[in-house]
Amino acid sequence: MKIYNKRYIAAIALSLVLAGCKAPMATVIKDEVKENIPQNFNQQDQGEANNNSGTTPWRQFFTDPNLVALIETALKNNQELMITLQEIEIAKSGVLAKKGRLTPTVSAGIGAGVKKAGRYTSEGAGDATTEIEPGKEMPDPLGNFEGGLMANWEVDIWKKLRTEKESAVAHYLSTVEGKNFILSNLIEEVADNYYELLALDNQLDIIQQYTKLQQRALEISKIQKEAAAATELAVKKFEAELAKSKASEFTIRQEITEKENEINALCGRFPQPIVRSKGDFMSMIPQTVYTGIPSQLLANRPDIKQAELELKSSKLDVEAARKEFYPSLEISATLGLEAFKPSYMVKLPESMAASLVGELAGPLINKSAIKANFQTADARQIQALYEYDKTILNAYLDVANLMSKVKNIDQYYKLKSEETQALEKSIDIANQLFKNSRADYLEVLLNQRDALDAKMELVEAKQKQLSTVVDIYKSLGGGWK
Repeated sequence: MKIYNKRYIAAIALSLVLAGCKAPMATVIKDEVKENIPQNFNQQDQGEANNNSGTTPWRQFFTDPNLVALIETALKNNQELMITLQEIEIAKSGVLAKKGRLTPTVSAGIGAGVKKAGRYTSEGAGDATTEIEPGKEMPDPLGNFEGGLMANWEVDIWKKLRTEKESAVAHYLSTVEGKNFILSNLIEEVADNYYELLALDNQLDIIQQYTKLQQRALEISKIQKEAAAATELAVKKFEAELAKSKASEFTIRQEITEKENEINALCGRFPQPIVRSKGDFMSMIPQTVYTGIPSQLLANRPDIKQAELELKSSKLDVEAARKEFYPSLEISATLGLEAFKPSYMVKLPESMAASLVGELAGPLINKSAIKANFQTADARQIQALYEYDKTILNAYLDVANLMSKVKNIDQYYKLKSEETQALEKSIDIANQLFKNSRADYLEVLLNQRDALDAKMELVEAKQKQLSTVVDIYKSLGGGWK
């Protein structure tokens, strides 16, 4: 009868545990952005659809040896990249920690203590009447010396621990993709700043040429004033324009210094001259870029793959949090030697001590903490999905915008070249007319200013032309391979 009662009580307890372990369901939302990604980009040529420049290694994409050397230095020394590499190591340690929970933990230990039980207690009364040997009573107070092995193991009956490990692995892989995205961004930043530096060098040359032109115009105006062919006003206007051009030169020099230091910062080094060849800048021909099809972005862009892996990790976190509602099975065991006197520990088998305990326990009431943990994981899963969709959408828009920019900047550069050539010819004509007193100083000044603005804008157009190609290369997922 007692056996049946024990079984009945155990069945009731198990039923209560299982009934109290009912887990809520995770929120399910549809990933519409990935499913509805367009088949191609707007205004895309067939050749672009069949090829993808994003798969080209950066050493093949960039041909300027000075730029290649800067990129290599940045990849070795950039602090942000070094920080990201440590994030990978941290994530790797997280995987090892989760993996370690799948196996039993075994520890060894020794201990010593002393205890005196009250004589009028069951333990104290028993010790008082116990004889170690005939005529030799149990010592009082009673010492305790022990040493042995202890093992603990949570049996992964619901695969909760395996799910946590898979989540950690997905997070680790996402940090690797994050590192690849940092690589891609770093190469883009170095190249863009390098082209901006070359543009500033060429603009400085233009300002210096313009300063010489103003110096000659000032000298002519002074000669004409002495010959009564011009007034003092003309002389002062040319002097003011000369001072303005000289001031602009110092502004550009400062911008060059700052741009050099930006590149040095990306390379992780203290300020030093940037080796470059500014003479070939205006003759540089941008690389031809092929975009491929939009679905290739999912495989080529590290930020998309990073967001996808974070989404996978967050889904696994929800699954693991949901399994916290289920009962867990823990097994603990000990094996060692124990005695109240050190000399007795070598007496076997009397000093041997062992235990084996299995415990099945689950949450029954007051599950607020578990519910909160599950709701947090569920919200982060939804957040990760939106982040993934946003990354895909932004990647598509980046490429679409830059494709349009490449075509428009090419036309802009072509027209600016024509404008510059026309104004260059008009400068000579205006100077000849001014020398012959057939044009006044205002016509000369305005003509020279227009020519200067056109040349500066032409240099900026060349820089944007080269930088846009770098940007679209990065947007296609290039640079990290």
